[in-house]
Amino acid sequence: MSEKQSDPVPPEGVDLDRPSVARVYDYYLGGTANWAVDRDFGDRVLSKFPLLRDIALANRQFLNRVVRHLTRRGVRQFLDIGAGVPTAGNTHQVADDARRDAGAVPDVRVVYVDNDPVAVAHANMLLNREGDATRQVVIEADLRNPGDLWQQAVDTELLDPDEPVALLLIAVLHVHQPDADGNDIGPEAVARLRDLLPQGSYLAISHVTDEGVPDDISEHLVELKQMYDESSSSNVIWRTRDQIAQLVADFELIEPGWTWTPDWHPEEAVPTSQPLSFRTPSEAAVWAGVAQKQ
Repeated sequence: MSEKQSDPVPPEGVDLDRPSVARVYDYYLGGTANWAVDRDFGDRVLSKFPLLRDIALANRQFLNRVVRHLTRRGVRQFLDIGAGVPTAGNTHQVADDARRDAGAVPDVRVVYVDNDPVAVAHANMLLNREGDATRQVVIEADLRNPGDLWQQAVDTELLDPDEPVALLLIAVLHVHQPDADGNDIGPEAVARLRDLLPQGSYLAISHVTDEGVPDDISEHLVELKQMYDESSSSNVIWRTRDQIAQLVADFELIEPGWTWTPDWHPEEAVPTSQPLSFRTPSEAAVWAGVAQKQ
């Protein structure tokens, strides 16, 4: 499969010596922001753990359902961190469709954020071709510097810092976020973003966990972590469900609370959603929830 796709010249500064976690995820989803090094690694992973593609799709479908649900709740601005490339079923498309379904004019504003220059370059290309510059933008920023990230997002003038924002951290925090000493500072970065969010805002999180999954999935996750830690540009972290819950702190969970990705508001799925092959929802291995700042 990887031999059939020709690669363009990468943006300056892109590391193609090792696979990127973000670009491999894009490959699992059938995207185009990936290179041969990413596809080769992804194929090796899928040969050992073929269910991972469904896990990635389930996570993407969770994002779609979150966007639909929060748009119906009145959210009109989204900050999508670690967004990758806004391909089919992206945040602004889903939000616009939800507004049209409600008989309203699409008016939702989205700021996409990524620190991978490949993803940012592709996102800019797609948004320039198909997007609306008055309502969608992509910025290159780093979760590890949440103050700067937030300021860049506000400086786009698409986000009103006095109105509720839906902060999306979908499949981001199980990627190691190292400081200068190599310590993971993901939770600290999230805490700062929680402080910056205006009252009434929402925080959506999905995160791989090895707690509560079937034994065979747990064994695959051990091997998967080893493969990523040894070969990719970033290590990964499998947190417990309690550790994931702590990421929203005192924000109030909205119904149905913490669930496996397929179980979060399944009624928000659209008829065209790709079917998944899980025997039980716990095979999705991704714990997910949405909470609101009171």
